[in-house]
Amino acid sequence: MSSNEGRALIDIIEFNPSRALKKGIEAPFIEMADLPVNSRDITSIGKRVFSGSGSKFKNGDTLFARITPCLENGKTAKVSGLENNQVAHGSTEFIVFSPKKPNIDEDFVYYIARLPEFRLFAISQLEGTSGRQRVAWQSLSKFDFEFPEETERKAIGNFLRKMDDKIELNRQINQTLEEISQAIFKSWFVDFDPVKAKIWANENGHDPERAAMCALAGLPYADDALDHLSPEQQQQLATTAALFPDTLEESELGEIPSGWSIGSLKDCCTRVESGGTPKRSEDSYWNGDIPWLTSGEVRDVIVLDTKEKISQTGLENSSAKIWPEFTTVVAMYGATAGQTCLLANPMTANQACCALIPKEGYSTFIFIAARNSTEDFLGKASGSAQQNLNKSLVADHPVLLPKAGVMKAFEARTGGNMRLWIQLAKECITLSELRDTLLSKLLSGELSVADLPEVADAK
Repeated sequence: MSSNEGRALIDIIEFNPSRALKKGIEAPFIEMADLPVNSRDITSIGKRVFSGSGSKFKNGDTLFARITPCLENGKTAKVSGLENNQVAHGSTEFIVFSPKKPNIDEDFVYYIARLPEFRLFAISQLEGTSGRQRVAWQSLSKFDFEFPEETERKAIGNFLRKMDDKIELNRQINQTLEEISQAIFKSWFVDFDPVKAKIWANENGHDPERAAMCALAGLPYADDALDHLSPEQQQQLATTAALFPDTLEESELGEIPSGWSIGSLKDCCTRVESGGTPKRSEDSYWNGDIPWLTSGEVRDVIVLDTKEKISQTGLENSSAKIWPEFTTVVAMYGATAGQTCLLANPMTANQACCALIPKEGYSTFIFIAARNSTEDFLGKASGSAQQNLNKSLVADHPVLLPKAGVMKAFEARTGGNMRLWIQLAKECITLSELRDTLLSKLLSGELSVADLPEVADAK
């Protein structure tokens, strides 16, 4: 750092600034549940009538959860997505950090709120009865911190923002990849678009194969609809279209494509099994290097790592098993019952998790089929205090089984999406860890932005 400009946050931050918002007016609203834990951006902004109380903020402000356990969990976000000069309101449990010099400190202020030393300080200032403790903004303003000069503060904010921009871009790409795969699954296995296109074409004197090709390409039928595609694309579509029949037949699930059958999830798997928990009393069974998934962690769609690890000895002396990459896991008990996740790495799990270990060429199909069956799983669950599934209910859940060629074509269309999804999710973890490492070093002055390679803008 070239110089120090102060030691109190109040030198650069205005806490809970006055914002003009008329009582009784409907305005954008952010609740505590919308505040992320490990990311910067708020993805859900609702609307609510302003009652006259609560936090008020605008784009560029940072929201900081002041109540336990939200503070300890790291609920913090930088406000964006509001219309120009629009004022939003939110939970009374937010402290609003507004930079006094937005063009210099907007990003820097957000990263101060993420600084581990600052968060520990905030936790140490909690007051009140157990379980409902809060920190006052006046306490936070006393945080002892030496600020770099303005040019360096702005450079630090820009550098770290670009890393978060890349993380957010990856998240958006992954959301798009899932939407694409879900749309293809629905078109092929729920709506039977290629089959219905052939039926329509046969009834109206058109070429059924070209009609099915249009359906597969997401194009409305027309004689020249495919002409803008390359010969290679047309050939691929023709090969896939030929795999679908041109009639439907009755089944226990209603009309399905002729020649297809009704099966279950276990028909798509090499194994369906639950996990296990090594004895907690045996220290040697724990703190190893084998990831151990709990049902509570199944809420993450792609799981790359777990909070707890077991040892090889723990694995060998329990009913836990190593499940391979691309295994779909269904949570069977508790708050996450019925939810699913995909394993991005080999790992074990507890007995509240059920693994659907796919046959070759079935990994994407199983994952999407199970992910679309959450409500059906819950409909089969028992228990009044909490919802409980069992391995048999998951394994025997009915699914529509197409001809092998259709399954192979589906995996060819969507498997690459899944692999890219996992790759980008892993990249987000790497970027997050690097950002957090650099955060303390940059804000403490141990490193300067000039010492680091430039981060490209996210595109």
